[in-house]
Amino acid sequence: MIPSSFIQDLLNRIDIVDVVERHVPLKKAGANYVACCPFHNEKSPSFTVSQSKQFYHCFGCGVHGTAISFVMEHLGLGFVEAVEDLAQSVGMDVPHERSGQPARSVAPDLYEVTQVATRYYRDQLKISVRAIDYLKQRGLSGEIAAKFAIGYAPDGWQNLAAAFSDYQSLALDETGLVISGDNDKRYDRFRDRIMFPIINVRNQVIGFGGRVLNKGEPKYLNSPETPLFEKGRELYGLFQAQKSIRATQRVLVVEGYMDVVALAQHGVDYAVATLGTATTPYHIQKLLRLAGLVVFCFDGDKAGQKAAWRALENALPHLQDGKLISFLFLPTEHDPDSFIREFGRQEFERRLTDAMPLSAYLLREISADLDLKSQEGRNQLLHRARPLLSSMVSPVASLLLRKEVAALAGISQPELEALFEIKSIAHAPRVPLKKSVRTPFPVQRLLLQCLIAQPELAKQMPVEWHEAGADAEAVEAVLQVLKDAGYSMSTPALMQTFEGTIHARTLAQAEADMLGWGEDFDVEAEFSGLLDRLNDGLRRQRFQALQGKLAQGGLSCLTGEEREQYLRLLQR
Repeated sequence: MIPSSFIQDLLNRIDIVDVVERHVPLKKAGANYVACCPFHNEKSPSFTVSQSKQFYHCFGCGVHGTAISFVMEHLGLGFVEAVEDLAQSVGMDVPHERSGQPARSVAPDLYEVTQVATRYYRDQLKISVRAIDYLKQRGLSGEIAAKFAIGYAPDGWQNLAAAFSDYQSLALDETGLVISGDNDKRYDRFRDRIMFPIINVRNQVIGFGGRVLNKGEPKYLNSPETPLFEKGRELYGLFQAQKSIRATQRVLVVEGYMDVVALAQHGVDYAVATLGTATTPYHIQKLLRLAGLVVFCFDGDKAGQKAAWRALENALPHLQDGKLISFLFLPTEHDPDSFIREFGRQEFERRLTDAMPLSAYLLREISADLDLKSQEGRNQLLHRARPLLSSMVSPVASLLLRKEVAALAGISQPELEALFEIKSIAHAPRVPLKKSVRTPFPVQRLLLQCLIAQPELAKQMPVEWHEAGADAEAVEAVLQVLKDAGYSMSTPALMQTFEGTIHARTLAQAEADMLGWGEDFDVEAEFSGLLDRLNDGLRRQRFQALQGKLAQGGLSCLTGEEREQYLRLLQR
């Protein structure tokens, strides 16, 4: 875990304009900066970056956040990776609080090692007629080979000695390029293979995949887990594909390096591949941050079916309403590489459009080989569905799936939810809202905005203030966070704290509205006026409560303190 104090220091030190401008050209527009949104297609700029308030907001698609959020969303990084990326840019070392796993550190020279190896393999490809002929037979052009930095590892045991002056360097072991055997014998891991550099979203080579030219085992050989490379967190081709993924808002997930490269050769340049492992939850989260549609395309054989089902199981807990996941199964004799070479881009993308939605795939698989006319068949259906439905958290998607499973099983949705012990939003008991006559909605929104703009004002809030509604609930949540932080949290740190929470959208809307504040807007004066209105409302509520008590039992029913309070309020 990264200490929250470090997050605040980091956000205080960086400028969101500098961060965004590394990826998106900004233009000055009054007090703010604007650009065409990098997260959706548009012709006129609606993406605004506030330097004074240190946040970005798009009035077109609604994306909103801090510098950390921008790096996460734009580069598809996880929170820790985004923090490390920003910290590196300002020369800060990221501290990690103790957790179950020790923090990994990567020496900068390891990236240089993989870069040198990449250049060596590319140079070897240029002089290997056999390797060039192989790539031509697979239909690849020199342009595509260059785009993916494809190379060739020649046959031989210590060819990398020609690229590195110190072949005994431990860095070669750490990056997985060299294997140390018995009696201190060392040899190249990759020999006589087409080399596919694995590049992260920062354009750094973190590992390699090597494919045999003809026959041989293993067909594909990947770099081992290293300080640079963790296969469950990376996707081949993502660096090359991310611009197209952003533009099309869809990403295609395939199984192999050659699938990605062949698809790109035919114009399908939004494909990525898992790296010799099943699709992980981390892959799912990364992909859903980048695109609105994720399509898994696996071979039609048993292995492909198994990989698809594993992807579905890992996707269910991370489904987001409004985002789509589909599955495309090719004929058993084809993989994406062979299919697009035989039938072309148009036919491939036609099939892609007709891919099976996740819900349809799930229902097909859990009902396969079952007689749903029999009690036993319906029982088995519910048994298969229970762990899948119970893992889902997206409200709309899970509700609709529960309805369909219940219909297949011949029971009602409430019966299914009771059986699975799932709480349904639709059938949850309604909590009566507190009446709020004296503090209407605009007051609560303004309160929230003042606290966002100057978090230290939270110290002045009356303790007994409680109201209903999304803005009021967000105010209470902000007050609690600021209290826990000793009222010393900055605005960007406060907003980052609420990323991914139920209050994130309310806070984002409130902060976006603050873009309309003029430079002479006096936050403290506005807050002081709001406090006067709040205190007046609280006094009126208390006075009405005491009046009600008097009406029921007379003056004798009030305590001495309540009588004094009533008289003071009556005079006021």
